[in-house]
Amino acid sequence: QVLLVESGGGLVQAGGSLRLSCAASGIFVSAYRMGWFRRAAGKEQEFVASINWNVGSTNYADSVKGRFTISIDIAKNTVYLQMNSLKPEDAAVYSCAANFQDRGYHIWGQGTQVTVSS
Repeated sequence: QVLLVESGGGLVQAGGSLRLSCAASGIFVSAYRMGWFRRAAGKEQEFVASINWNVGSTNYADSVKGRFTISIDIAKNTVYLQMNSLKPEDAAVYSCAANFQDRGYHIWGQGTQVTVSS
C-alpha cells in the first residue's frame, strides 16, 4: 500500500519555525519528484516546494524562497519542509505529493494544518 503521511504541523507565532515531515511507504522518495503544496482557507491550492533527489534539484515558490527548505532523508524515506520566519499568510493545510517521471503529482498525503498567529 502506498502512503504519504504528513506530520509536524501546529500553531506557531509569526517569526517562528516548524518542520513538516512526509513519511512514505510503498514507494521510494528517491525515485520521485516530491512536492509540498498548501491550501489556505478559501483559497486555491498552491505549490510550495519540490525536490528531485535523483538530479539534485529543488524548486520553491517565490513566496517562500529564502525561508523554506525542502530536503530528503533517504534512510528514513521521508521528505521534510523546514519553515522559518513564518508569516500569518503561510497558514494553510500543507500536503506532500509524489510525481513519478514528471507525469504529474498522483500520490497525496492527507495534509497537516499550520496556523501562524500574528
